[in-house]
This record gives sequence, structure tokens and C-alpha cells, in this order.
Amino acid sequence: MNDTVNGLDGKPRCRWCGAAPESLDYHDSEWGFPVKDDQRLFEKICLESFQSGLSWRTILAKRESFRIAFHHFDFNKIACFTEHDVERLLLDAGIVRHRGKIEATINNAQRVQELIKQEGSLAAFIWSYEPDAKQLAEPQAASTSEASIALAKELKKRGWKFVGPITIYGFMQAMGLINDHVKDCAIRAKVESVRNSSDDQKTDRA
Repeated sequence: MNDTVNGLDGKPRCRWCGAAPESLDYHDSEWGFPVKDDQRLFEKICLESFQSGLSWRTILAKRESFRIAFHHFDFNKIACFTEHDVERLLLDAGIVRHRGKIEATINNAQRVQELIKQEGSLAAFIWSYEPDAKQLAEPQAASTSEASIALAKELKKRGWKFVGPITIYGFMQAMGLINDHVKDCAIRAKVESVRNSSDDQKTDRA
């Protein structure tokens, strides 16, 4: 089966983004582009956790409601949530009302605070797991990797919840730790260019 679908410009995209208009925009402007901001990284890992067992289209449709409910994923604010907040969120139809995932988000916000004290930033910790391109399978040909298994294991060791290897692999794809756009996708080269530029900036600062 062809692994691409044409966008509005007639150029090929990863097939999955043809499911809905909002998926195409997310694919073209966000998915796979490298993220180095701690708050945005926390949002992405939380949304991947909420997505477990559901479609990504569901999460995208609810993303703005998630942002409102969780203070735009400010982990310092979420870390202070109480049982009252859990009950409030369980009544919020705008988000995925799953007690375990809500409690995991609060727990993980507290774990982020600890990790930042230990590692300097969430971004520094996450990007230390960037795999060598030679270790990766063909784009979108796997649901886990050595890196996602190792990162999930370390996060669980640090007390994180709802961060299994499949969830973490989806997070790695979304936040650009890997470029998993299929090879014929018109956006793959754009993502790679941004990744290379980011690497150059790190070299300049070294």
C-alpha cells in the first residue's frame, strides 16, 4: 500500500495525516519538528499519554480544552493540583476523562520538577536519548525502538506514569527526537533542515 497521500498542493504527505484537515495542518507545521522548550515537551508527553488507546484525531480535537484545563501544561502549576482538581477535571467533557491519566499528569508534573533540579532541564534530559539515525528502522515501520524502550525505562525508574515504550516512541516522533516522516513526504526535508540548523546552533555555542 502507498505510504503517502497528496496534500492540497498535490505533494505527498505521510498517509496518516489524510484522516482529517486538522491532521494535515498538524503534520505540516508541528509533527516531527524539534522541540527544545520544557513546557512544550511536557505538553507533548502528556498528550501522548492521554492518547493511549484512542485516536490522535480525538486528542487534536480536544487539545485546546486540554490546554485550558491544565494551565497550558505549566508543570509548576499542575504539580500543585489536589484531589479537588482531579474531581474537577473528571467533570470536564472537553478532555479525556480518565482518572488514571489525569493523576499521572499531576504526578509527572512533580517528577519534571525533580528532573530539572537533577538534569538542568527536561529538554537536556530528553535530547540525550536522541538515537543515531543508523539505529532506526524505516520511517513509521516500528512502534518502539531501543531509544524509546530505554527512555521509558528511565522515566518509570524516576517515578513517571503512563510512559510505556509505545507512548514514548509516539512522543519521540511528535517532538522531533527522530524524523519519522516517510521518505517521500514533502515535509521530511523541511524537518531535517530544522534539525540540522538546531545541531549547528548547538555546535556554535559549544
